[in-house]
Amino acid sequence: MKQGMQLIRPAGILIVLIAILVAACETNPVDKSRSEAFKQYETIIRWSQWDAAADFVAPEYQEEHPITRLDMDRLRLFRVTNYTIRSTGIFDEGMTARQTVEIKIFNTHQAVERTIIDEQEWRYSEERERWQLWSPLPDPTQRY
Repeated sequence: MKQGMQLIRPAGILIVLIAILVAACETNPVDKSRSEAFKQYETIIRWSQWDAAADFVAPEYQEEHPITRLDMDRLRLFRVTNYTIRSTGIFDEGMTARQTVEIKIFNTHQAVERTIIDEQEWRYSEERERWQLWSPLPDPTQRY
């Protein structure tokens, strides 16, 4: 054995593994599900799967702000070319989150790319045990 090399003791490895497991167990399940929901939504938007994105909108929000067929048909004209999270804030003891996202979309009929800002509000539904969107889907008609 080379000089200066030490054998790692099995007890030391065990202590490190236990510390990692304890840290992983302390992760708040609501926080973990928020990260997963945000990532799933981002992936769906990046692939321009607008019907799947509508499934993230809370039913209670949809009752007050229905997604019309015109809204969906308009979204289907666009392909997302970039999705960049600009800011995220956590509120109400971790049960509400707000994100500002910059989305670049390409109009397939006019061959024009534009950038929109999507202000998202997310709330955790304890009843459904999942995060739901409490804001509209991205609006491709935005003008600055």
